[in-house]
Amino acid sequence: MSKRAGAKGGVQRRFISGVVEGFYGRPWTMEQRTELFKREQKWGLNTYLYAPKDDYKHRMYWRDLYSAEEAEQLIALISAAKTHDVEFVYAISPGLDITFSNPREVAALKRKLDQVKEFGCRSFSLLFDDIETEMCAADKQAFSSFAHAQVSITNEVYQHLGEPHTFLFCPTDYCAAFCTPTVSQSSYLHTVGDKLLPGIDILWTGPKVVSHKISVESIEEVSSVLKRPPVIWDNIHANDYDPQRLFLGPYKDRPTDLIPKLRGVLTNPNCEFYPNFVAIHTLSTWCKAFVDGAQRDVEMTGDEDQDPYYSPQKALTLALTDWLQEFLSTDQPGGPRLPPSRLKKDPSDEEPMHTDMAEGSYVPGPGENPLYTAEPLTLDDLKLLSELFYLPYEHGPTARAMLQEVDWLKKHSCDVSAETDKRAEWCSRAQHFDDMCEAVVQMFNRLSNAPNRSILYDLYNYICDIKSGVGLARAYVKTLGGRGRPSAQLMNDDPEPWGFRGGLSGEFQRMLPCHGNRDLFRHPPMTAVYCIRPYCPEDKTEVQRISREMQRGEANVPLVMQPPLLGDVLSGGDIPPSPQCALVLEDEMGMCGYALALTDVKPAAAKIQRGVNDPVFKDYPSLLTLQVLPRVTDPSPAKRMIGHLLSSIKSSGSGGVLCEVRHSDRRSLNFYTKLGSFKPVKMDDLPQDVIVMGTNL
Repeated sequence: MSKRAGAKGGVQRRFISGVVEGFYGRPWTMEQRTELFKREQKWGLNTYLYAPKDDYKHRMYWRDLYSAEEAEQLIALISAAKTHDVEFVYAISPGLDITFSNPREVAALKRKLDQVKEFGCRSFSLLFDDIETEMCAADKQAFSSFAHAQVSITNEVYQHLGEPHTFLFCPTDYCAAFCTPTVSQSSYLHTVGDKLLPGIDILWTGPKVVSHKISVESIEEVSSVLKRPPVIWDNIHANDYDPQRLFLGPYKDRPTDLIPKLRGVLTNPNCEFYPNFVAIHTLSTWCKAFVDGAQRDVEMTGDEDQDPYYSPQKALTLALTDWLQEFLSTDQPGGPRLPPSRLKKDPSDEEPMHTDMAEGSYVPGPGENPLYTAEPLTLDDLKLLSELFYLPYEHGPTARAMLQEVDWLKKHSCDVSAETDKRAEWCSRAQHFDDMCEAVVQMFNRLSNAPNRSILYDLYNYICDIKSGVGLARAYVKTLGGRGRPSAQLMNDDPEPWGFRGGLSGEFQRMLPCHGNRDLFRHPPMTAVYCIRPYCPEDKTEVQRISREMQRGEANVPLVMQPPLLGDVLSGGDIPPSPQCALVLEDEMGMCGYALALTDVKPAAAKIQRGVNDPVFKDYPSLLTLQVLPRVTDPSPAKRMIGHLLSSIKSSGSGGVLCEVRHSDRRSLNFYTKLGSFKPVKMDDLPQDVIVMGTNL
C-alpha cells in the first residue's frame, strides 16, 4: 500500500484505504462488519470508519455511554478488526445539539470517547457534517465563528486522547459545493486549515456530496486551503438518498494520479451490505494500481479513461468474477459450492417457509412435465446486473442501449405500417430490444435460484423492480409493432399497481416543472399532445389504413378470414358516417385514431348481410366504432371522442348505441368495460369471435 510523504512522530504514515459505514438507514450487523474486515484484509484495505447515522449513540444520543451489552459487542468488533489488520476508527457526531462553549458538554464528549478507548479503540473521528450552521447565543459570545468553535473542541479532544495516530475531522463544509463563495475563498475552510492541529486529518467528498469526478486540480486546491492532503469520503456508491437505486458499477472517474495527493480514500457505499462487494473490491484494485509513481503487478493499460494504471472495466470484471463464487456458495462464508444441476439448500440454512425434498424422489413419466432445473448464475448475468445498476451519473452500456432503442422505436413507430426497408429496420431493432429484455428476465430467474440467499435478499427488491419496468417497456414496444395483442394495460385508466411507478414521491416529481431534466438518459420522451378534429372525406384512406393495421394486430389469421364487424362498413368507407358523428385523432406523427357513428345501424347490417330486423336494433338503433393506434397510451383522447359522439347521437333522437369488437381485441374490450356505460348485449346469429356491447342514452 502507498506510503504518504511526511511523517508523524518520525513514523511514515500509510495511505488510509477502506470503508466508512456512514449512510442513513439500518446499520450493518456485527456479523456483517466482521465479514467486511476479512474482505478488507484479503483485498489489501486497512481502515474501517464506524459512523452509522442511525446508531443513536453515535449521533442523536452521543452523550450516552454504551451499556454493558453494547460495550461487549464493540469490544468484540474492535478486536475482530485488529485480528484482520484493519484500523477501527470510532466516529462520533455531536453537532446536532452540542453547545461548544459549555465545559460540561466537552467533558461529556471526552467521557464518551474515553469509554470507547477502554474498549481497545485507538483511532477516532469527530464529524460535523449535515448540521445547522447557526450557533446558539452562548457560543456566539465565546467564538468568533462556527469554524473556530469546531476547531477548538476538536483540538482539545485530540490532545485529551493523546494525539492518536489516526484522528479524522469532518467539516460542515465537506465539499466544494458547500463552500462560500468558493473553496479558495472560504473563510470556514481557511480557519479549519489554519487552526486545526497538523496531526488531524480532514475528510472531503470532492466537488459535490456525491461527486461525479474528482480531479487532481480540485484536490490540490483544497489541500492548499486545508494545509494538508484530505482523506476522501467517497459517496460514489452511496444510495441512501434514493431507495430505488443501487450502485454496482466500478470505482471510477478518480485518476490514480490522485493517490500521492491524498491522505486516503474511504468509500461510503450502498446501505445493503452484500451488494457492496463490487464497490469495495474495485476500490482496492484502484488503491493498488499506483505506488510511488510505478505500476503494480496488475497490468491495466489502454483504458478508455486513459489512466495508465487502472481500468474500471477490467477492475469490474475481476470483482464480478470473485463475486460469482460467493453467489454460488451457501450463505455461510467459505461454505461449499452446490452442484449447478439442482441448486439444493442445506437443511441448516435458516430460510422461512423452506422445504427440502430428497433428490430423485419423483421421476416424471412419458409426456409429463420435466422437473424444474435451476440454471446456474453466470458471469454474464452479473455483468448485466452491474450495467443495469451502474453509477449515480451514468447507466451501464446495456442500460443505455435499451433506453436508446425504446426512444428510437417510439420516434419511428410510423415506419411500422410502411412496407419498406424502414419497416425492416424497425422490426429488427424491436427484436434486438426484445432479446435484451429476455436477457434481463433470465438473469432475474438465475439470480433468484442462486444458493447464497443473503446476497439475493439484499438485491431482491431492486431486481424485481427492474424486471417489472423492463416488462412494461417490452409490452409497449410490442404494441407499437402490432406484434400480438395490444396490451390492455397501456390504454387503461385503472391499471394494476405495477403499471405506475414511484408512489407519492413519483407523483410529486411528475408534477414539478424540472422533472426529467437531470435524467441519466438525456432524451426522455416528451408528453404527447393530441388533436381531435371532425372527419372529412380526405381522411378515408388513413382511416382504412388504421383499421387494417389494428385488425392485423388483433389475431393471427388473415384479414379475409376474420368475420366482418358492423363498424367495418364505416371504417372501410362503404357507408359514410352520419353528420356530426365522425372524429379523427392526430398526434405529432399524423392520424392515430378515429371514432365514427351511424345514427341508424340498419344500413350497415344490410351491407354485411346481417338481419336488419334483429330486436336488438330497437333498443340500440345506432352504431359506433372506434380505433386508436397502440402508440396512444393515454385513454383520455378516446374517451373524449366517445363522449362527443354519444352526445351527437342522443341529439338525433336515438335511445341507444351499440358497438362490436372481436374477442381477440382485448385492448378495446378493456376500454369499453372500464367506461362503465357499455354492457354486453346478446344478439342472434352473431359470428363466434364477435362481442356486442351497448349503452342506453
